[in-house]
Amino acid sequence: MPLRQRLENLPVGQKLLAALLVLLATVLLVANLTFISVAYWISHESTAPQALQTLGQLTANPDLIVQALDSPDKAKALLNEIGTYAPLRAAAIYDSAGNLLVQLQHGEHLPLPEHYRQIEAWSLTELRSHQVTRLHHGDQPPGHLLLVASSELPMAFYTGTLTASLGILVFSVLLWFVVARQIKRLITQPIHRLEELSRQVTREENYALRAAPGNNDEIGSLAKAFNTMLSRIEVRDQELQRARDEAQAAYDQAQALAEETRTTNRKLELEVQVRSKIEKKLTGFQNYLNCIIDSMPSALIALDEQLYVTQWNQEASALSGTELDEALNKPIYLAFEPLKPFLPQLKDTIDHHRVVKIERVTWGQGEDARHYALTFYPLMGGGGRGVVIRIDDITQRLSLEDMMVQSEKMLSVGGLAAGMAHEINNPLGAILHNVQNIRRRLSNDLPKNIEQAEQIGIDLDVVNQYLQAREVPKLLDGIQQAGARAAKIVTHMLSFSRRSNRQMSPCDLSALIDQALDIASNDFDLAIGFDFMGQAIVRHFDPQLGPVPVIPNELEQVLLNLLKNAAQAIHQRTDKREPGRITLRTRLNPPWAEIQVEDNGAGMPEPVRKRIFEPFFTTKEVGQGTGLGLSVSYFIITNNHKGQMEVHSTLGQGTCFTLRLPLAGNLIACDESTKVEQ
Repeated sequence: MPLRQRLENLPVGQKLLAALLVLLATVLLVANLTFISVAYWISHESTAPQALQTLGQLTANPDLIVQALDSPDKAKALLNEIGTYAPLRAAAIYDSAGNLLVQLQHGEHLPLPEHYRQIEAWSLTELRSHQVTRLHHGDQPPGHLLLVASSELPMAFYTGTLTASLGILVFSVLLWFVVARQIKRLITQPIHRLEELSRQVTREENYALRAAPGNNDEIGSLAKAFNTMLSRIEVRDQELQRARDEAQAAYDQAQALAEETRTTNRKLELEVQVRSKIEKKLTGFQNYLNCIIDSMPSALIALDEQLYVTQWNQEASALSGTELDEALNKPIYLAFEPLKPFLPQLKDTIDHHRVVKIERVTWGQGEDARHYALTFYPLMGGGGRGVVIRIDDITQRLSLEDMMVQSEKMLSVGGLAAGMAHEINNPLGAILHNVQNIRRRLSNDLPKNIEQAEQIGIDLDVVNQYLQAREVPKLLDGIQQAGARAAKIVTHMLSFSRRSNRQMSPCDLSALIDQALDIASNDFDLAIGFDFMGQAIVRHFDPQLGPVPVIPNELEQVLLNLLKNAAQAIHQRTDKREPGRITLRTRLNPPWAEIQVEDNGAGMPEPVRKRIFEPFFTTKEVGQGTGLGLSVSYFIITNNHKGQMEVHSTLGQGTCFTLRLPLAGNLIACDESTKVEQ
């Protein structure tokens, strides 16, 4: 236990005695130290200088110093004469030239100046008392005697001081014993008696005991206060006893009432149990209804008459980003800000009790924009008037409707394309065949042509020169190119109208895309007047995507069409500051394998984007496009590969085509469903 805590735990009397003992010891110690310090100061400041002055006066006698400066031995003899003087610590004699002639030391060696001129500097660092006396030597310059006093006090002084201190100590101890006895009689014993009385009262619980009257000091006042306290406790104890008796009577009466209360409580418990079961069923039913509401795919929001939120399901939280706790009891325009423009319709629903439907609203921007249908139902009942808002996401439904419209267009054009192809092929074949015959009959290499020319009397070389001059061969080339172009269109139309009977084979989409890029870089340089290789090609291929079953030639044709359109869209940009960039991506998104072709070209307005897959629809100039490239590509992906093809475009920012090809399992399921339909 620490010393401080031990001292704090001592009795009061011992604390007073210990404090008194410390005080006496401190006074004794301070007195002795003060006495010794004063004695030392008196010796240093008064006794030693007077002694040195006396020695200096003695040595100033010409009889003593007449021969002292003659030689070191005589000077030594002079120092020995005065060296027996007790206060002397050291002495030195300097000759007429100021040099140290001889010195005398008592005790430990004390460094003295080697020359008289050094005494002044030496005295600044030497704290002992010292005296310098001139020694006259006839007509010669005087010498000097340096005397240094001792700072030590005599042993008798210390002995006397110690004896006096012991006497004072003995007297202090005797005085302490006398004071301690009086403290014990006047302070400690009354406190002990008062403490013993308190213990006896506590032990016996006898509040009639009293403390003996003491002196008129604090302890006596404490005894009087203790007696007063005992008197009051005794009175209160008697009052408490009476209160106990009254409480016992009241307790007996309460027992009778308690028995009656128990009977009533049993009835109440039965009623509470019935009510608890009913509330439990109601709570379960309420939770069940909340689960039903939260499980609905539509966002449901209930408002009171002041358009404050009273119900909010999980779909509403997901749509608005506001949790249930934050939305409840808030105005709807704060909980779900996009509904702020529809506040008049909501109030109209409450006031006129009619359903209001808003077929389509679009929230979001760019590719993240989604379409919703809003329905406002009036709410009537015991809880007051209000309105229920139902928000349905119709983005997928609109996409499916667009795809169904597109499929119907493609099916209607398919039948038309088949009929037109057969009707066009006959005259087209005749045109190409006749062009070939004209070229042959103008050739100088055929014997039949030479024979007919000789019979008529004309020269074939002259005829060919005339034809060359009139650019007839160039006209024939134009007819042949136009026929070939028409034949290509017919081929596309036939491919569009017929079902593909080619076999699927697993293909690495990354390698197929690289192959299409190689073909595009060699084919499009002169075709569009634009350097395809000058574009930045960015590849993001998913390493987890394995081989995908496709028809390689047809998928390559689709990729070539998309790459050509991307290059042309970049060429048509008005802002040339940003370099052209085509980004190619593949991604595994079960059950699909996705391919994206994105460019930063001119982009398309929304009306053009909706018609982009229609046959013969093109925004290019006459002679630069047939309008069948994207429609045939759409047919290849959706019909031949059972996939999906989508386009997202922003005017002035670029276009992104997304191809979704079914993986192996999905493709087998599609083939089986096709066989069942057939």
